Amino acid sequence: MGLAWDMLVYLTFLAAAVAALVLSLWLVTNQRGQGPAISASATALGLGAVWSFAVAGFGRDSLIAELLLVTSNLGWLWMLYRLFSHDDRYKSLGPIRPVVGALAFVELMQFALFAARLQYATQPDAQVLILQFAFTFRLLLCVGALVLVHNLYVGASQQARLSLRWPAAALGAIFLYDLNFYTIAYLGNGVPTLLAELRSAVMLTAVGLLAIGMLRNEREMRFQPSRSFAFQSFSLLLIGGYLIVMVVVAQGLSYVGSDYGRILQTGFVVLASVAALLVLPSSRLRGWLRVTVSKNLFQHRYDYRSEWLRFTDTIGRAGPQAAPLLERAVQAVADITDSPSGMLFTPLEDGGLSLAARWQCPETDVPGEAIPIEGARFFEQSQFILDLDDIRKGSESGVPAKAAPEWLLADERNWAMVPLLHYERLVGVVLLARPPLARQLDWEDFDLLRIIGRQLASYLAEQTSQDALGEAQRFDEFNRRIAFVMHDIKNLASQISLLAKNAEKHSENPEFRADMILTLRNSTDKLTALLARLGRYGSMGGKERDDIELGSMLMKIAAQYSARHEVTLVHNENCRIKGDAEALEQALVHLIQNAVEASDANAPVFLDLRQEPGNAVLEVLDSGAGMSPEFIRTRLFKPFQSSKQGGFGIGAYEARELIRAMGGRLDVESREGLGTRFILRLPLSETSDLITAMHNAKKEVA
Repeated sequence: MGLAWDMLVYLTFLAAAVAALVLSLWLVTNQRGQGPAISASATALGLGAVWSFAVAGFGRDSLIAELLLVTSNLGWLWMLYRLFSHDDRYKSLGPIRPVVGALAFVELMQFALFAARLQYATQPDAQVLILQFAFTFRLLLCVGALVLVHNLYVGASQQARLSLRWPAAALGAIFLYDLNFYTIAYLGNGVPTLLAELRSAVMLTAVGLLAIGMLRNEREMRFQPSRSFAFQSFSLLLIGGYLIVMVVVAQGLSYVGSDYGRILQTGFVVLASVAALLVLPSSRLRGWLRVTVSKNLFQHRYDYRSEWLRFTDTIGRAGPQAAPLLERAVQAVADITDSPSGMLFTPLEDGGLSLAARWQCPETDVPGEAIPIEGARFFEQSQFILDLDDIRKGSESGVPAKAAPEWLLADERNWAMVPLLHYERLVGVVLLARPPLARQLDWEDFDLLRIIGRQLASYLAEQTSQDALGEAQRFDEFNRRIAFVMHDIKNLASQISLLAKNAEKHSENPEFRADMILTLRNSTDKLTALLARLGRYGSMGGKERDDIELGSMLMKIAAQYSARHEVTLVHNENCRIKGDAEALEQALVHLIQNAVEASDANAPVFLDLRQEPGNAVLEVLDSGAGMSPEFIRTRLFKPFQSSKQGGFGIGAYEARELIRAMGGRLDVESREGLGTRFILRLPLSETSDLITAMHNAKKEVA
């Protein structure tokens, strides 16, 4: 019976401490908290909770518990004083302050009595006398406080009593119980053990009365803490429950009474501590707590105000240390669902989607065309937020296979796909990784992610417009410079042409004349060809296409490099195409020259020419330094983005545009440290003739 009673007393003090602390924190954090003297009430409850914790942990007779009891009584007294200001009565009740001050002084005398008890610890008679003084001072405090409580309630207006009755009842219960407790202690020359142990019940009663007073009507009875406070409080309750269980079991083991009791107790504490260290920091546990709190304490899962503030802060983050906008866009969506990582896919020029940014997932291998054009059309037309788990289970119908390619489904970490739409146009798709505590997405997730997706799409569209405007401005500046260059070269060509004509007419030496004429004509031809190239960017200019034998052209170019670097033609199938031979040669020379510059002196560059249905395929391979995926996506084919000192940065861009003008396509694959592969696809002559005939027929019908 003794052990059970001790455990009950311990748990009651612990429950009183937790209840007082929770109510105190709620009063501090909740702005809707109604009632008089909110701050003073929160302070008094906090001090009472600390005292209750000390009694539970150190015992009611410990010095620290007795010292904290003084601070707790001062807290209740301060709360009592602040209650008088509820209806401004303190302005006309001047005597209140001296009475409260005197009572506080009486309670502070307990510190002097503690010092005296320590000084005369070996003298029993002195100890009895000091305790009598301590009981007397406490009786004075209780009597004075009860008088003030009586005056507080009786002297209040009828309307004020509605707010004051519960706090007054709580203070009255505390001081009335202490009055009886210290009366019996004074008469019996000692602390009554049973009454001292029942003080926890009085504390619980006072907390309950204060809670009713603070939440005194139906509107205030709705529990509306912030989500962060609810999560932290719930975590605190779990930790407190864990500590209670641990202490109960440890105390039980200590009463085994055998020689192994202490060993069992120590072993249990060690194992419980290790388990706590392993489990409590778990992100999975935190996720479970957050979901549980949201489900059971709130009508909605999300705190929309907090989510919007966090989203705005993430997107608006600036400075040299801030991540690029595309990465921040992924993070802004991932933060909503607690996803640890994510990726952003943006449209390619042919309609598919490619990887544009990663956030905390650098190891994932993504194909060049991450999502085909059919999948991109599905997201744009349906605006569907895709849960990949539903696709894996086969429970989602109507979703084309191209919207969730095999490489996405193969990785179990890939969890959800959120489309970003701007004016019903797909700007991108965000792929979210599975959160530590995975769950089924519901209507609230879909609504919030859809709104966030539209907002993000507007930011990305704005950045794309800014980039396009900047590129147009740079092109304008480049075109103005080229116009001056073309004007000067045209004048030079005219002068040289005139000089050649004059020399032909007036030179007397036939041999000199012939040599001069030949030289000048060659220079004139070169300058005229240069003017033609400078005037042609990305279009054929209406020029008639030539019939080109690709193998011969490649052998000619490889021969030009024979003295400088080894360029090897590995395969040379018979491939004839139609296009501008000069432009094609210019593009091939640029790609081969880049491969040569990227390779070591003894590392050959390989050319591979073969046919596939309808197309000639030419590959330019090197084993040089290679390029990063980020460089290929953002800089390789962007004009004026050169990695060479003094370069214009238009070589790769011009090569791609020249090949496109002939109906072809230029792709690139590269790995850093391994090398680069440029892949040219050009329609064969038969395919080109068929396309031209179909185009002409369409124009005639129109």
